[in-house]
Amino acid sequence: ISQLPGWSMRPDGSIVIATGNDDALGVYTCTPYNSYGTAGQSQPTRVLLKDPPAFTVRPKEEYFQEVGRELVIPCAARGDPPPTVTWLKVGSAGKSSAQVDGNGSLIFHPLIKEQHGVWECTATNQVASVSTNTSVHVLGTSPHAVTNVSVLPLLLAANISWEPGFDGGYFQRFSVWYTPLVKHPPRVHRDWVSLSVPVGAQHLLVENLQPDVSYQFSVLAQNKLGSGPFSQIVTSVPRGFPVTTVPPEPPAMTMSIFLSPPQALTANETVRGVLLQWEPPAQFSVALSGYGLELRQDKGSWEVLDRSIPSTNTQVLVPGLIKDAFYEFRLVAFAGSYISDPSNTVNVSTAGMEVYPSRTQLPELLPQPVLAGVIGGICFLSVAVIFSTMAACIMNRRRAARIQKRRQDPPLVFSP
Repeated sequence: ISQLPGWSMRPDGSIVIATGNDDALGVYTCTPYNSYGTAGQSQPTRVLLKDPPAFTVRPKEEYFQEVGRELVIPCAARGDPPPTVTWLKVGSAGKSSAQVDGNGSLIFHPLIKEQHGVWECTATNQVASVSTNTSVHVLGTSPHAVTNVSVLPLLLAANISWEPGFDGGYFQRFSVWYTPLVKHPPRVHRDWVSLSVPVGAQHLLVENLQPDVSYQFSVLAQNKLGSGPFSQIVTSVPRGFPVTTVPPEPPAMTMSIFLSPPQALTANETVRGVLLQWEPPAQFSVALSGYGLELRQDKGSWEVLDRSIPSTNTQVLVPGLIKDAFYEFRLVAFAGSYISDPSNTVNVSTAGMEVYPSRTQLPELLPQPVLAGVIGGICFLSVAVIFSTMAACIMNRRRAARIQKRRQDPPLVFSP
């Protein structure tokens, strides 16, 4: 053994072969012995050489493809025995909807927004496993949620920073949303205040906050196709002015609140309008207090339609839709003062539907400028009639007084 380079024997009798090659092939036996002799050799064992997996085709570092299109990412490997090629999305716990063909290629058909991210190709056999990564960028979608939201508490202010998510292939802008947390709020749902972020910035200073009051912060990304999901909600307490008579305040604590969105939102046409149905959130840390319904028309901006849906409801009827229009609906859940991410979006087209206006909506018989002009004209005519009547009364009184005075004066006598 000492004559073979890289071969050695351990004190326990094991043979160590530093580099496996054809010299190591063969049948081996082990014979133990001491001063009294030996009991014989061991059963023979055969040494075989096997090759670990090695990639013959690697995927590119990045792939860009439009949503709804097909994308094929190749990945192939060789080895002895032949390796098995598998694909996994990094950071995803569930099973992917993508497919792998017989050559080890990853197939997206069609490509959806949720498949955006880093994918890992792994080749495995009895000897070893090797992996390689690639990034898939799905274009033509709304923005992805921002990540790593942090809040730095300052004096009566807070500095919010984040890392942008993928923009969906379009320019994206951000807004910071915040609301105070009060132990006994005057109403069930408080309004969130939103602040626009300057173009290109990834942080924002929120000023004029109340000291010693907890605030919730979240960041929303938007592009030309709509809004992405709200970021993770972060709670922080701004610092107040220091007071020498009391101990200094402990460092502000941040906490993460998890409230999953409503599930399985569906839309069905009825004779009275569109019926939306859903299932409650799967997980929430405090009791649900209600739901909020949002809609947008013809790819416009999202608007709040109803923010006071009771938590016991799992359906709501939406009347008063405009005929031959395209609507999108989504739902958020409220738990105390917390708000969830939006649910899945459902699309409703009123083309060909028998849609009747809601009784709560005023019929738009006249455009607002015309209606304002008509009302102004009526008011002007009313004032003119009043002034005319008063002037006529005054003139009549003066005329009556002159006639009365003439009757009382004696007649004038002229002498020649």
